[in-house]
Amino acid sequence: MITEENRGEAVVRLDGVRKEYGETAALDGVSLEIRAGEAVAVMGPSGCGKSTFLNMIAGLDRPTGGTVVVHGENVGELSEKGLALYRRRRIGMIFQFFNLVDDLSALDNVALAAQLTGTPARQARRRALELFDELGIADRRNAYPAVLSGGERQRVAVARALMNRPALLLADEPTGALDSRAGEQVMDLLLDLNQIGQTLILVTHDEHLARRCASRLVEFADGRVTGEHTLEPSA
Repeated sequence: MITEENRGEAVVRLDGVRKEYGETAALDGVSLEIRAGEAVAVMGPSGCGKSTFLNMIAGLDRPTGGTVVVHGENVGELSEKGLALYRRRRIGMIFQFFNLVDDLSALDNVALAAQLTGTPARQARRRALELFDELGIADRRNAYPAVLSGGERQRVAVARALMNRPALLLADEPTGALDSRAGEQVMDLLLDLNQIGQTLILVTHDEHLARRCASRLVEFADGRVTGEHTLEPSA
C-alpha cells in the first residue's frame, strides 16, 4: 500500500520493452509509467500483448529487450531466486480462473501465500482471517473451492493476492469467468482497494469494468501502446 508521502511517485517504468516468441513480437517497444495509487486499465483485442505486458511486470516472463523497473528494481536482471522473492513480496496476482488449490480449504489457500515467504503458519492464518473478514467471506473460510460460487472463489483469490501486502495488484480478466452479479461485486472490491491506496493494473476486455475501476485507460494493439486516456468515474 502507498502512503501520502509516496502517492503519485512512479512505481512501474517500462522503457522500450520487447518480447519475442520466435519471429513474433508480443510486445514491440512498449514504454509506460504507472504511479503509486493509480488504477490503470489495459484494453485491446485478443493477442495484442495485454497479458504479456502484465507478465513482464509480474516477473513471470523476461523481456527480450528494454527494461522493466518496479520500485527501483530491474525485474529482467533478477536471478530466478530473486524473481521468486519479488513475486511473493511485491506482487499480488488475480487470475480469470482463480487458480486455487482444489484440495486446500479457502483459508489454507490464502495462508499458503504468506507461508511460502517464511511467515509462521499461525501468523499466516491470522492474517488470512483478517482478510476474510474484510472481504465478507469469513463464513466460507473452511469451504473447499469446489463448493464456492464463482464470486466467492474470486474473493478468496483476491485475499490470497493481498496476503503479503503487495506494492502492486495485477488483475488479468478478473471478472471474465463470473456472472454479472458476481462481476459487479468484484468491481466494487477492486474499486474499494484502489480508494484506500492500492496500486492496481487491470487487464480486461470489459469497458464497463475499466470505467468503473480505473482512472486511466491504456490501449494496446499489435504489441504496442496505441493510446492513453483519463477516465471519469463511472457508477
